[in-house]
Amino acid sequence: MPFPTLRPLAALLAGLSFNAMAHAADSAADEAAAQNVERVDVTATRLKNARIGLSPKVGTTVYTLDQGLIDGLGQGDATPLDELLLRLPGVDKDSKASGGLHARDDHGDVQYRIDGVQLPESIAGFGASIDTRYVDRIDFLTGALPAQYGLRTAGVVDIQTKSGSVKPGGSIGMLVGSHDTLEPSLALYGSAGRLNYYLSGSYNRNSAGIENPTDSRNADHDDTRQSRSFGDLQYFVDDSTRLGFLFGTYNGRYQIPTNPDQDAAFALAGYADPATGFNLYPSSQVNEQQHESTRFFVATWQKQFERMDGQISAFHQYSDLHFSPDAIGDLIYNGVASDTRRSNSANGLQADASYALNAAHTVRLGALLQRQQTASNNSVSVFSTDEDGAQSSDIPFTVSDNSGKTGTLASVYVQDEWRIDPALTVNYGVRYDHVAAFTQEQQFSPRVNVAYKLSDATAVHAGFSRYFTPPPQELAAQDSIALYNGTTNQAAISTSDPVKAERTSYYDIGISHVVSPAITVAADAYYKHIRNLLDEGQFGQALILSPFNYAEGYAQGVELSSTFNKDNWTGYLNAAYQQAKGKHIVSGQALFDPDELAYIANHQIYLDHDQTYTLSGGLSYRYGASSIGGDFLFGSGLRNTPDGGAPNSSALPHYTVVNGTLTHTWKYAAGEIEGRLAVLNLFDKSYLLRDGSGVGVGAPQYGARRSYYAGVTTTF
Repeated sequence: MPFPTLRPLAALLAGLSFNAMAHAADSAADEAAAQNVERVDVTATRLKNARIGLSPKVGTTVYTLDQGLIDGLGQGDATPLDELLLRLPGVDKDSKASGGLHARDDHGDVQYRIDGVQLPESIAGFGASIDTRYVDRIDFLTGALPAQYGLRTAGVVDIQTKSGSVKPGGSIGMLVGSHDTLEPSLALYGSAGRLNYYLSGSYNRNSAGIENPTDSRNADHDDTRQSRSFGDLQYFVDDSTRLGFLFGTYNGRYQIPTNPDQDAAFALAGYADPATGFNLYPSSQVNEQQHESTRFFVATWQKQFERMDGQISAFHQYSDLHFSPDAIGDLIYNGVASDTRRSNSANGLQADASYALNAAHTVRLGALLQRQQTASNNSVSVFSTDEDGAQSSDIPFTVSDNSGKTGTLASVYVQDEWRIDPALTVNYGVRYDHVAAFTQEQQFSPRVNVAYKLSDATAVHAGFSRYFTPPPQELAAQDSIALYNGTTNQAAISTSDPVKAERTSYYDIGISHVVSPAITVAADAYYKHIRNLLDEGQFGQALILSPFNYAEGYAQGVELSSTFNKDNWTGYLNAAYQQAKGKHIVSGQALFDPDELAYIANHQIYLDHDQTYTLSGGLSYRYGASSIGGDFLFGSGLRNTPDGGAPNSSALPHYTVVNGTLTHTWKYAAGEIEGRLAVLNLFDKSYLLRDGSGVGVGAPQYGARRSYYAGVTTTF
């Protein structure tokens, strides 16, 4: 199975198969139909290559994840997308409640594109709306990005989706295993005349929806139900015109795991033994729930002219999240029970064009306009407190805390890809971004990238980019502090400045070398100087992140990558060193403890999601219709705050997780059947992702213990 490879100059272009099935009564009709199929197939391939060409990758660091890698993972294409991305250098694992993963020590700041169209952000939650099953290939772009890429720039997940095949058909799959996992899936694909279609859906039920707050093998109260759907319809009007329509949906319901044997922190009328004062509502009975959903639609018109390619897309995305508290337990253990709803609706247009000015220059330009509406509705039960902040009544009352915002994002860019000679290419340009929401800011961002081929075996690249990253509008509202004065939800700090846009100067340099036909190695180094560094944390009772800014900060690191492919053996090995620090919190101050805030005002501290060392690797062997393989992930540990120590001044213990898989394929007349056996965390390592301490860390979370899975997929 192929594994991730570094492509510093450009992405490989993949063909798009297209077929018009025809049943004719005579051989002449069959021949005409066959000629039409071939013509449309060539048209589709050319238009897909043109669409990929609209997005330059000159001078960037590009890691590619393809079907070979996906098939080689334990759960195959049932692997969650964030778990798949952990196979990339410089991507750290985190708990689902804290964002799931981090690229190059950024919190979030990852952009998702489907077939070249940038998706609006959804409200942060536990589940990814993108299903790995419909991914054909992912190019992960990072480093100093060209002017086309903006707003979310730690990494660009550029997804090329599966599409209809020459022979219409489909697949049915089922995955079962540990934690009561039951995950059926279905896909249908094919062509009808000039229409090409791919449709898929999946459902997942298990009892390990969110990380366990204890080191036990199975968490209490952790059931989840998730469903996803996806559709890709493409209609080829003629040899140079394509109309496309993408849609996707996701719905997830989660129980929040309980943490047994906690001590009650507040008194609630009717829930204490009158004689002993003993708490009558143990923490193991707390029943919190979270429901989240996302849907997106993208309509695209693509046109190819003699020297110009263009694509215009209209998109819509809606997402919402509802946290339902335990009205009794949350008051007893937290002093606050918040019924929280967040919704986000985004509509917009994206246009990109590429013009071959001459043999040496290709000019690209484009624009993005997005209008976004967010709403936050909260019904918060609290206790009253006295002047010293102590609880003064055991009878709660409710505070209504509702807000909303309509905001806009506007971006334009222009750039020139200058091929100075066959070995040297320079891509330079400028980008302008403007945000008007909870903050109103803008920035011109120059970009320059250079790619140079030293020899047939060695290539280098370097770049500089200015970045402008607005705060996520769906999370940024923090203007209701005064509503909670005199309650158990009163902030220790009474002021909270608005969240600002992050501004970054980014430097990146890398090299790749083909050691032999079987081995390729690469290295990349980067440095980021940051003003108004954006970070996010879980500060409240609801498992929703809140953004804030450090006045200044930096991040730096080195990534190493290698691949191996010889005969029936394939493998990869990645390593990364990174460091990220920030100083002086200048927004969202009410989220913090005063002593913590005072220390950070005068000291640089590690960001809570900083992990110094990350390793990943895998090896597989194919024999006949079977394959056996394994992979591992190593993390040196995210940051925590030791008792009596400075914020984020220590790190959690390191961990290594090893996974193994065995697959076999049986062919039959109508298709094939693939069987799969997998074990994740083979050595049953118990490890902490979070211990509940650190800046903006809400609760402890442990990684999953040893798990077994069996799957079968039938194609027809």
